[in-house]
Amino acid sequence: MSVNSTIWAKHALTASGWQNGVCVEVDNHGVICAVQSDQTPRGEQVDILLPAMCNLHSHAFQRAMAGMTETRGKNSQDSFWTWRQLMYRFLEHISPQDAEVIAAFGQMEMLESGYTSVGEFHYLHHQSNGKPYTNSAEMSERIVAASVLSGIGLTLLPVMYEQGGCDGRALGDGQKRFGNIFDTFSELYLRAADCINHLAPNGNIGVAPHSLRAVSPQTLDHLIELANGAPVHIHIAEQQAEVDELLASYHQTPVAWLIDNQPVNSRWCLIHATHMTLKETEKLAASGAVAGLCPITESNLGDGIFNGLQYKNRHGAFGIGTDSNVRISLAEELRTLEYSQRLKEQARAVYADSHRSTGRVLYEAALSGGAQALQRETGRIERGCKADLLSLNGHSIHLMPVTEDGWLDAWLFAADDSLVSEVWAGGVRVVKEGRHINRESIEARYRQTLTRLMSI
Repeated sequence: MSVNSTIWAKHALTASGWQNGVCVEVDNHGVICAVQSDQTPRGEQVDILLPAMCNLHSHAFQRAMAGMTETRGKNSQDSFWTWRQLMYRFLEHISPQDAEVIAAFGQMEMLESGYTSVGEFHYLHHQSNGKPYTNSAEMSERIVAASVLSGIGLTLLPVMYEQGGCDGRALGDGQKRFGNIFDTFSELYLRAADCINHLAPNGNIGVAPHSLRAVSPQTLDHLIELANGAPVHIHIAEQQAEVDELLASYHQTPVAWLIDNQPVNSRWCLIHATHMTLKETEKLAASGAVAGLCPITESNLGDGIFNGLQYKNRHGAFGIGTDSNVRISLAEELRTLEYSQRLKEQARAVYADSHRSTGRVLYEAALSGGAQALQRETGRIERGCKADLLSLNGHSIHLMPVTEDGWLDAWLFAADDSLVSEVWAGGVRVVKEGRHINRESIEARYRQTLTRLMSI
């Protein structure tokens, strides 16, 4: 395979650890074909080169709601459930064109933050009255179109949502745009899969049963069969009310029931898993599945704190996601995760180990878990991996006092994503000097869309 581009870094975090004078060669399929250290400068030259991150969980349309839900409603105590009602009212007005524009803007911000692929947990399927579009995969295709414009790698996760609770009650008015029976969902899924195939090799597809509340056990069985080895993502144990509902209906807590009743393994990603017993934490870690953590959203919604130290001590896999997209920041997601554990455990450097700093452990674990959850050959600077890469600005004052692992610590804990200088997704540079190459046009379309939505 011929070399399409060459990136040289003063320092790089490779699969073998930190190395200097690293030359990374990328073939014309966007795959790394050679990594050599102690090389003289050539090609594109950067200061500090890192593998870029997978964002394993996003609801793209919610980016347009950011900042709109921070006031208190009629209830004396707002919660996830009152936030959800506001979200339902907002999405009534989103057209397919709006969905594409909003998704492209959010994906652009993700790329500027250092994410090069996203798992889009996509449940906005139908018209506002609940009727399918003529093309049942219309909204899925809009997410795909947005990813073509932004250049982000996409794992599309169409969501199955069939009931309003474990008792099988009908969907509420705000949920009608989500709803399907299995037959209509499988048709939608196959159409979406055909569309995503045109993105190859930078796109793939999986299935997403929304939650144990929203999908019956029988339908869950059918979805696993439909996935046929593809990623399976599911919301689970995010809120205490959900745990209570599962206990009342299934006589088990959510994670325990799922692991006891489904073949949960390395192709599964359990989103949030916030409220787990110690036994469930052990079971999830032993299953090989990925815990999909979204610390900013979980903080914003008041979900609770993940059993991070217990899960880490049992070598559980995790990745990070932006979920509601209220704030898109790779550094802040990992910082929030570590700080939540410090508050919970009343300790410092919870994720650090004897050989690696807190920042490096967090970063490398999230790289590995994200790549696993999205089934993407990425997250490492080594031959055969996709060239999903980012560089940090080595001239930043925040990086002056530190070296190697300290660069990651300074980025995650002392600075912010403004340190991200260049980003390559599948070998294509999509961010230059901190700005997306199509920012001007993507932002202009987004402004027009927001103006229209605000006028309704």
